[in-house]
Amino acid sequence: MKPNRSAMLEEVKSNSNFWDVIIIGGGATGLGAAVDSASRGYKTLLLEQHDFAKGTSSRSTKLVHGGVRYLQQGNISLVLEALRERGLLMQNAPHLVKNQSFIVPNYDWWEGPFYGIGMKVYDMLAGKLGIGKSKNLSREETLEQLPTIESEGLKGGVIYYDGQFDDSRLAINLAQTAMDNGASTINYAKVTDLLKTNEAISGVTVKDQLTGETFDVDGRVVINATGVFTDDILEMDDSDAQDIIVPSQGVHIMLDKDFLPGDSAIMVPHTEDGRVLFAVPWHDKILVGTTDTPVEEPSLEPVALEEEIEFILEHATKYLTGNPTRDDIKSVFAGLRPLVSTGEGKDTASISRDHTLLVSLSGLVTIAGGKWTTYRKMAEDTIDKAAAVAGLKEQDCVTEDLRIHGWLKNVDRDDSLHYYGSDKGAIEEIIEENPELGEKLHERLPYIKAEVIWAVRNEMAITVEDVLSRRTRSLLLDAKASIEMAPEVARLMAEEAGHDEAWQKEQIKEYKAIADEYIFEA
Repeated sequence: MKPNRSAMLEEVKSNSNFWDVIIIGGGATGLGAAVDSASRGYKTLLLEQHDFAKGTSSRSTKLVHGGVRYLQQGNISLVLEALRERGLLMQNAPHLVKNQSFIVPNYDWWEGPFYGIGMKVYDMLAGKLGIGKSKNLSREETLEQLPTIESEGLKGGVIYYDGQFDDSRLAINLAQTAMDNGASTINYAKVTDLLKTNEAISGVTVKDQLTGETFDVDGRVVINATGVFTDDILEMDDSDAQDIIVPSQGVHIMLDKDFLPGDSAIMVPHTEDGRVLFAVPWHDKILVGTTDTPVEEPSLEPVALEEEIEFILEHATKYLTGNPTRDDIKSVFAGLRPLVSTGEGKDTASISRDHTLLVSLSGLVTIAGGKWTTYRKMAEDTIDKAAAVAGLKEQDCVTEDLRIHGWLKNVDRDDSLHYYGSDKGAIEEIIEENPELGEKLHERLPYIKAEVIWAVRNEMAITVEDVLSRRTRSLLLDAKASIEMAPEVARLMAEEAGHDEAWQKEQIKEYKAIADEYIFEA
């Protein structure tokens, strides 16, 4: 099914029948729920107030992992679940998820045996879905794998394996998978109210963010999958509802690949704030993060704090001989974690990443917490509960073996279009029709003009930011380059979608205002 936002909107507005399942929120959790619901045969509608994965789900550390930190905390059940889901995701989206080696550098005599044993436990918990055996490395082997690691005092290292992925690309593919299975997934459609009949939720009021039009939609069950905005929907349902979300901000910086050549990532198991710190190769750059800072109010565009950037640079300097400075930062981005309150203090680093499922007196189903790796299991639990609340015909979950849109087993990871998986051929056809569209959009980034056309035509990209931040990852990889790309991206989008010059100018201006926050001037 070719995504067509206008056609889906018209169907929603003209459809007087009840939807089986209405999902509010188009991040990892909501999209996963839409895939699960639609693949069971339920009539499914997903509504996202902005763009798919606009919030937390495009701002992760890009890891599909069991969670070494949760092992340290003794949360074995979460690690087991996450390792199993890691294995399933590698099978179901091999074009987006890959095996990544991580090295824990050891500078004290006890760290080698300590982390070596820990990683053996990690391997064991993965069982038959394991992706590589961990082992201890000598000092020489560690330096061979990590030539830019700080060598003074280095005793050796421990190598282990986890998964790495492109988060917003997976989100787009999940939206497409849901549509392939008959769901309607609509971005820029904000739920402004919950409809009730006899105190029970019976639908939602929706505002089309592009036209300002509002309309009502009837549904048998409504799912609140809005991440850091969960409390807003709970309050819409019950003005006296207690807040359950404790937002925590995680910041990452992007550096050039020279700071960590080779294929291995670095994992620092313990920093001053109790977090794990990663330096990971990603899209031919190095992603370094993250922080864990409690925040008061959630925002669609969180901004990195000065002290968070200092924290990351300070730790990067401890481990990388290149000693990165502010001048070396290509982009800095912040994301908010929707942690569920335990009612105990505000140390967000120690709050569990387990997911929480709630059903209100009116029948609103709320799914909160969790992490990208376990999105599929969260969705399964949510739809099981929603189907029971709505009295829908019982249908088994089929997503364990459901191939995600774009599925392609053997991809050439040196080809910049490999993230599109089986859609890559269709993009190449666009270039065949117009060879100019094969040209790069910027010399410092791999993206080509045809990807802009594809994003508008097949991936529901509405704004320049949709293309530069989430359909491609230009904003996160090199914010200044992305600003330089914006006028050409706006021109290509306008040509494809029939927008005028005023639209282009406004889009460029809006995009620059967002992208400026990703540039960290020294």
